[in-house]
Amino acid sequence: MKPFIFLILISVISTRVCAQRPQKTYCNPIDINYRYNFEQLNENISYRSGADPVIVNHKGEYYLFVTISGGWWHSKDLVNWDYVVPDKWPMEDMCAPAALSVRDTLYLFQSTFDLRPIFYTTTPWNGHLKFFNRLLPALRGATGPWDPAIYHDEDTDKWYMYWGSSNVFPIYGIELDHHKRLTYVDTARAMIYLNPAQHGWERFGRDHRDTIKPFAEGAWMTKYMGRYYLQYGAPGTEYNVYANGTYVGDHPLGPFYYAPYNPVSYKPGGFVTGAGHGNTFQDNHGNYWNTGTPWIAVNWNFERRIAMFPAGFDRDGQMFSDTRFGDFPHFLPAAKWNDKDELFTGWMLLSYNKPCTASSTRDSYTADLVTDENPRTFWVALTREKTEWITVDLQKVSEIRAVQVNYTDYKSGIFDSDSTVYTQFKLLHSADGNNWEILTDLSHEKRDRPNAYIELEQPVQARFIKYEHVYVASRNLAISDIRVFGKAPGKPPVTPRNLTVKRDTDPRNAFVTWEPVKGATGYNILWGIEAEKLYQTFQHFSDEITPLEIRALNIGQDYYFAIEAFNENGVSAVSKPVYCK
Repeated sequence: MKPFIFLILISVISTRVCAQRPQKTYCNPIDINYRYNFEQLNENISYRSGADPVIVNHKGEYYLFVTISGGWWHSKDLVNWDYVVPDKWPMEDMCAPAALSVRDTLYLFQSTFDLRPIFYTTTPWNGHLKFFNRLLPALRGATGPWDPAIYHDEDTDKWYMYWGSSNVFPIYGIELDHHKRLTYVDTARAMIYLNPAQHGWERFGRDHRDTIKPFAEGAWMTKYMGRYYLQYGAPGTEYNVYANGTYVGDHPLGPFYYAPYNPVSYKPGGFVTGAGHGNTFQDNHGNYWNTGTPWIAVNWNFERRIAMFPAGFDRDGQMFSDTRFGDFPHFLPAAKWNDKDELFTGWMLLSYNKPCTASSTRDSYTADLVTDENPRTFWVALTREKTEWITVDLQKVSEIRAVQVNYTDYKSGIFDSDSTVYTQFKLLHSADGNNWEILTDLSHEKRDRPNAYIELEQPVQARFIKYEHVYVASRNLAISDIRVFGKAPGKPPVTPRNLTVKRDTDPRNAFVTWEPVKGATGYNILWGIEAEKLYQTFQHFSDEITPLEIRALNIGQDYYFAIEAFNENGVSAVSKPVYCK
């Protein structure tokens, strides 16, 4: 019996080691336990949400602060996030909080139109907060501060605050006096006004097609090579075109000048859409990241998630964020990267529009909706029992590297993320649809993972991926998308030919056409203000309407455009850039 027991122990230890292997990749939206939102409790609207992120690098570890979440998240590697409940919280939950790390102290402040305190902590991992000041005095020269950001200039040891969330008022700035507990100095100054008549990306609505006056919000300050980059979000959180832009100046309070390459973070196409209202931070290797707020809007216009994208400044000081394949798996850097695209794993989307079968279906919420790359459509099972399952047929045996399971809050009836709120499931794989093996077993996990991302330790060869349900707290089992990543057998597509770009009579718009590529899943249209600065990306699936109209251009600015095709096997070479005046 002893040798047998010894073998069992080896097996258990081996399993645990494998389970604890550090994850090397991440996938947007980030995999955290998004909290249930109580704002629409009186309207009986229930959903998880996260928005307006600030990620702070504090003493080599990372802290994520999100709107109305009852706490914050702590990570040592930007992929595994533990939820922290504070021992002291303001008079109400924090909306669009400001967070800043200076030396050994992390400062925290909420959006408000009233008098509120600034908190601080030197131990943010345990949730212990103290009052840095009891109440900031009333602002002079502006209302707020709503959507605040606190900034400390290391070179001058001066402090500032920026804020604004309005389609009437600008982004404001003001100096703070650290010797007087960060009270305001003088009066608020207007920093940024939107100008949608000149800046196409600042227009409101889906694809910038609404005439509502746009919103400026989500201020953040970054200093690079002696210059100050005042970041802002526009034109509104409810649509696919939510983006971050920047004004640049030589002083923390300006004057600031519009960056002609705006927006700096923009993701209107793909599964995760919207990249606005976030912050810019550096990791422990010196790499820059830009965070943002993707749009879900199943239950409520302001139902959202969190994303982060590699970012940086080029040799000319141009600020950028890399959203190319921004919702596909990316490597977490182990050092300073040199190429903005080198973190992309090359694991392609294998599940797009692939056929599905399910144990049951409620009404018109059919199984095929889990592979349409649309978080606003979803499958609903008849029950939430363990007998429910759904299978994706990839239609060919492929190399599987990762799977993302995205739940939907369909009539969930939950308004508080208590200890009963978690997700449990199994994933299985098969080459023939008859013989199944475990891909991952999360049937005993007690974490809530509404956007669970599973990176495999080793790739597997499979045609079928099966989700077997175990538990959700919601009244219904609803899944918007099961996204499978890896490589299918075959060759990448060829580079699209005959790319043409025609500026509209309204020069904020351009029409982009190309010759379709046989076998392409989709295309990335790349553009920028120089042929070597194609920092913008619009992901466009091959079954979507063409020509593609891009409505995010700045009047008076010339552009270069290029295109690449992608399929399940890889990505083509990028076409030669086309000049567009």
